[in-house]
Amino acid sequence: MKQILIISGKGGTGKTILTASFAAISKNKVMVDCDVDAADLHLILHPNIKERYDFKSGKTAVVNPIFCNKCGKCQEVCRFDAISDAFLIDSISCEGCGLCAQVCQSNAIIMKENLSGEWYVSDTEYGPLVHAKLGIAEENSGKLVAKVRQVAKELAQKENSDYVIIDGPPGIGCPVIASLSGIDMAVIITEPTLSGLHDLKRAIEIALHFKILIGIVINKYDLNVDNTNKIEEFCKKTKIDIIGKIPFSKEVSKSIVNGIPAVLFCKNNIAENIRNIWEKIK
Repeated sequence: MKQILIISGKGGTGKTILTASFAAISKNKVMVDCDVDAADLHLILHPNIKERYDFKSGKTAVVNPIFCNKCGKCQEVCRFDAISDAFLIDSISCEGCGLCAQVCQSNAIIMKENLSGEWYVSDTEYGPLVHAKLGIAEENSGKLVAKVRQVAKELAQKENSDYVIIDGPPGIGCPVIASLSGIDMAVIITEPTLSGLHDLKRAIEIALHFKILIGIVINKYDLNVDNTNKIEEFCKKTKIDIIGKIPFSKEVSKSIVNGIPAVLFCKNNIAENIRNIWEKIK
């Protein structure tokens, strides 16, 4: 079983479009959406949710007014001004450090675990999908990414799948690190914009830290040939393979609107390019 991760240095480069297309043309695989802060792979794969689970992470202080003697020590030590004069906790301001509970001599403060989101195991037309949704303004997305990856890996082992195809988060933060750990190949998708090469370098740097095989895809390469050439020169210099270039096409936007993987919807050379990229990955 091989785990293939699609990432980028920033959002909006086409990760999900490419992942959905790989899901449509590959066989014997499990898909994972690790972009839990802004999950959208389900918009194209149309999953039928079979299992739903709560994701709990982090804690928030809660005051029991029956035991509270209003001594004010919790207010004194709270750096986040989360405790009102009425000794009520503002759950948004509370960072869950637990110091207030430690200094409370009447044991009136408890640390309650947060319900931070949900994760799902679903069926799709193209195979199983493990995905999740982080709650609004919730943290610890890296832990949720690790959870859905673990579940997907176990499911793939159980079903003897050949691939785990992962739609990764953008950027280089904690969720990306949680996505990169233990994979076999990172497909980094970029575009020939002013920031494209800079963002690509950041993504490559973090992937190399994990000693992972890398393949580069340049999306909408024909929008700025000069910048595409700069990306190609950089990849040649650093000896990193460019495994495909995809031209700009309005058909791709139409495929998103229709909720169909681009490789199946587009009738031009987009589909052929994507299929060639998948063959190189295999």
